[in-house]
Amino acid sequence: VRLVESGGGSVQAGGSLKLSCEISSDTFKRTAIAWFRQAPGKEYEGVACISTDKTLTYADSVKGRFTVSRDDAHTLSLQMNSLKPEDTGRYFCSMSNLHGTCTLKTTSYRFWGQGTQVTVSS
Repeated sequence: VRLVESGGGSVQAGGSLKLSCEISSDTFKRTAIAWFRQAPGKEYEGVACISTDKTLTYADSVKGRFTVSRDDAHTLSLQMNSLKPEDTGRYFCSMSNLHGTCTLKTTSYRFWGQGTQVTVSS
């Protein structure tokens, strides 16, 4: 299984970015998928995830600003609006191989991408 993120960059506060993750697995639609981020010197933080029944879950810190979605072409996306400096970090997509119900815990996911950097300046 291979996950490749793209779409990161540098923006000013209030700006938008859209991240994409290409997943090379036929189990894409039968397992939970998620976005995490890691700021310098901090632990991984769950951002958003999609369960197999298409239920969406968001961290409180991004609710109303971020939108997670997936399509039938093996792509997971994260639309990020109204970005804040505290959104700065490396963003990773991940996929479980066991769970259909998604969580924002790293231990629920087996497969990870290399990440894409997002920097938000004030």
